[in-house]
Amino acid sequence: MSTITNTFSELGRLIDQVSKDRGLDKKVVINSIVQGLLSAARKKYGTYRDIEVKYNEETGQIELYEFKEVVEDKKFIDDQIEIKLSEALKLDPETRVADQIGVPLESEAMGRIDAYMAKQIVVQNLKDAENEMVFNEFEKRKGEIVSGVVRRVDRGMIVVDLEKIEAYIPKKEQIYGEKYNTGDRIQGYILEVRQTNRGPQIIMSRAHPNYLIKLFEKEVPEIYEGIVKVVSAAREVGQRAKIAVYSTDSAVHPVGACVGMKGNRVQNITQELKGERIDVIVWDEDPIRFVCNTLAPAKISKVLVDEENKEMEIIVPDDQLSLAIGKKGQNVRLAVNLTKWNLNIVSLTEFEENKTKAVFNLKLLPGITDTMAENIYQFGIDSFQELAKSSVERVQLVPGFDQKEKAEQLIQSAKDLIIKYKEEGVEIPSAPSTQVQKKAVASGENMRVQADRQLKEELAQLESSQSHQKIPADEMVSNKEATQKEATQKDSQETDINRG
Repeated sequence: MSTITNTFSELGRLIDQVSKDRGLDKKVVINSIVQGLLSAARKKYGTYRDIEVKYNEETGQIELYEFKEVVEDKKFIDDQIEIKLSEALKLDPETRVADQIGVPLESEAMGRIDAYMAKQIVVQNLKDAENEMVFNEFEKRKGEIVSGVVRRVDRGMIVVDLEKIEAYIPKKEQIYGEKYNTGDRIQGYILEVRQTNRGPQIIMSRAHPNYLIKLFEKEVPEIYEGIVKVVSAAREVGQRAKIAVYSTDSAVHPVGACVGMKGNRVQNITQELKGERIDVIVWDEDPIRFVCNTLAPAKISKVLVDEENKEMEIIVPDDQLSLAIGKKGQNVRLAVNLTKWNLNIVSLTEFEENKTKAVFNLKLLPGITDTMAENIYQFGIDSFQELAKSSVERVQLVPGFDQKEKAEQLIQSAKDLIIKYKEEGVEIPSAPSTQVQKKAVASGENMRVQADRQLKEELAQLESSQSHQKIPADEMVSNKEATQKEATQKDSQETDINRG
């Protein structure tokens, strides 16, 4: 049987060589060897034997000790776990009964350890130590941009050689349409570092929004220096992206700094991302302004905010709806991902229709006026059913209901109304047809003509009846004024509909 006895005397040189070749700390190499030999010794002698392995740096040799319990000579039974006191005193004059003492194992005993098995364990331990070192290195670099060489493309996954380790770019983390061949240079964002049974696994991404942010940090000195701050980024990979920035220095415009002279900075990034068009947005601490900036150049007419559910309803002129939503909803999707607000974009016409329905519904509550209903709707509550489910804190945001007691009363009123309709089995009334409302608005200018015609007809009837019944002049004037007042009220109602 081959032995490793001679190998021990050469350990010092071996440790130095392995440490240099693998880039491992000398202590890591020593520990790997010690643990490897310890494992081999335990397999040889059994795990019940208390064996310890040490590396003597002065002699450059491995030392093995077996710990045994010191017992009185006359009580000595098992030489594998016990040592006589008389023998123990030769090793350590201060030892006492019941102490644990390390008994050196002779080289012959070490020679009985299977050399091949020990070597395999040491090699595995060194590999584990190397993997641990690589894992720790890349774990610290998580979130950075790294570059390497394409080693191969395996079923759509790009395998990248990073010198110390291979990294992987899955299909979903690639830019759609880009092609790479073996030997091509490629860079990406370290998305994930995993420790697996086969060693560290590095996942790179070219599709993650943070890759876009890191590219701007690399390309724009003002970002690297902390003058311009990046808040968030959103991407439709390979097509379009938005990035939100602000400046800590009033003398430096954040968008100008990111775009660069003649757009050279942003163009370099676009080129790296295979033509991905990038919008640089000014971030604002006011979420409404921020959302409006994000949807530019679309013009915004009004914004309704539901802070509790973090939702906004964006009202835009009818001719701006397509621009705000974007092709296949791309613009609004990017805005949602960038601002982290749920956005519902509606045209002004649709908003007016929705508001009319909401106001009608909310006015079913006792004591709720048009103004109150509109105020409630402004905060994203479009029905008394929704109001019944709202929190007190949300309702307190509505003007006129900022006091907790009033907010609670309003919510309770909505709950009571729901119960009432259920108990009575009556269908909840709905607002008049939108088409009728539109028609009424469109014909509002003719209301005065109709009222004048009606007034003339009524006066004619009064005049024709004078021959049968004498009507005092003041009563006739009163009737005329009442008719005019009714016409004015109708006209006013149509004007209110138009405003609503």
